[in-house]
Amino acid sequence: MHASLFLDLDGTELTQAESVLLKHPLIGGVILFGRNTKSADQVKTLIKEIREIRPELIISIDQEGGRVQRLKEGVTLLPPVKSVHALFCLDHAQGLQAASQLGYLMAAEMRLLDVDLSFAPVLDVDYGRNSVIGNRAFATDHKAVTQLSEAYISGMADAGMTATGKHFPGHGWANADTHHADAIDDRPFAQLWDTDMLPFRRAIEKGMPAMMFAHVLYPECDSAPAGYSAFWMQKILRERLGFKGIIFSDDLSMKAAHSVGGYGQRAEKALLAGCQAILCCNDREGTIEILSYLDAAGYKALPELLELKGSDWTLDDERLKSARLLAKTLMDNGK
Repeated sequence: MHASLFLDLDGTELTQAESVLLKHPLIGGVILFGRNTKSADQVKTLIKEIREIRPELIISIDQEGGRVQRLKEGVTLLPPVKSVHALFCLDHAQGLQAASQLGYLMAAEMRLLDVDLSFAPVLDVDYGRNSVIGNRAFATDHKAVTQLSEAYISGMADAGMTATGKHFPGHGWANADTHHADAIDDRPFAQLWDTDMLPFRRAIEKGMPAMMFAHVLYPECDSAPAGYSAFWMQKILRERLGFKGIIFSDDLSMKAAHSVGGYGQRAEKALLAGCQAILCCNDREGTIEILSYLDAAGYKALPELLELKGSDWTLDDERLKSARLLAKTLMDNGK
């Protein structure tokens, strides 16, 4: 059995306790939050410290843009990805080019700091019902989300970064923020398949290497929330869609993940359902509890994580300059 846990950090420098934890073989990566990112130079130094302990770890971040941009000093302020939808409506080609440019800009600036992975893009549809999604989604229409996300992923790839689709099978309809409450989407499977799942289906067809699950319950499909559901992870994602990549949990400290018990039980339930890489953030005791469970259950580190390492790439200065100008224009237009 294989699984890995991503570790969050307390501040802008490693503590002694964190340095010890990083040496645990079941820690497969680090996820950076705003409290860890005072400036681009500081982040680069922090990552160097991490690499000196475990050079193979996946360094990750949520750097989507808009409301979800963990690092803001020393990099470009990114607009929410939905900002490209207006361009797309006026001119499809222009909108797709803009999405590609934003993907390139985000990934290039992170790769220059030695960040391997930004958990992006959001493939959810914005139905105007879920405040935690909102303009993190590319559009209010699943077909537009599909096309714009494809372009964004292509831009990321040009900067040596793989994509992680979230939040499978679709978080836009459930009218709750899973950080703070349980979320339910009571639509039938056929409706989900034809709408919300289309961007995920297309991304899988094109070889997306990682998928993050929603802590949402779809009672017409299964009695367990998607993040604990063998129906969604095995029957649908693996078997029906043929997904070959890595399955991430969303943060197991979120309120909507509490339904099955303590951290050990949450990890057990997620892994039994088919999850491979676990996120547990903002709760060090929870992290320790999960590590203890993984050790006791005999798990080994997930070797496939190395496939998410940032790859070699060549910086295109002109493209970066153009993408930064686009981002500024979109930010100004959104004010």
